[in-house]
Amino acid sequence: MRVPIRKPGKFTHSKLDPHITQAKFDELKKNLQTLKTSVQPRLAKEVKRLALMGDFSENVEYQLAKGNLRGINQKILQIEKQIASAQIIKIKKNSSTIQIGNLVTIESNKQTLQYRILGSLETNPTNGTISYQSPLGSKLLNKKIDDTIEIKLDERIVKYKIIKIT
Repeated sequence: MRVPIRKPGKFTHSKLDPHITQAKFDELKKNLQTLKTSVQPRLAKEVKRLALMGDFSENVEYQLAKGNLRGINQKILQIEKQIASAQIIKIKKNSSTIQIGNLVTIESNKQTLQYRILGSLETNPTNGTISYQSPLGSKLLNKKIDDTIEIKLDERIVKYKIIKIT
């Protein structure tokens, strides 16, 4: 069987964002523990059981189980790498300028919006969490209350005024 050779994608070699909150760090450690103590041993046991059935080349269940185990091992390595390179975001209260971790209230077209600026692993714009690397997040960093920023969106320029930093 010939395995297709694929070109690496656009984000294949991009580095993981090390900026995470303490809650995300704890979640990663919990996920790693679960993978190492329950999922990986169960899959390894399954691979071992299926290996006893004989011919590897025609044993589809063995091939699938082996692939699942490889995927879990890769996931474990990725989470370990994230934990090792993690930089915990320390939220600075009463800061005069916007930093990573701050909750920012902005106004645009008489509409008030509130965003927490975090790392890219924790972004969820619908819940009010944006990345410091996003167009809006990067423009907001190091700005003060009453500053105005402009962002070009779809051939138009949108202005945001900073109302509050918490």
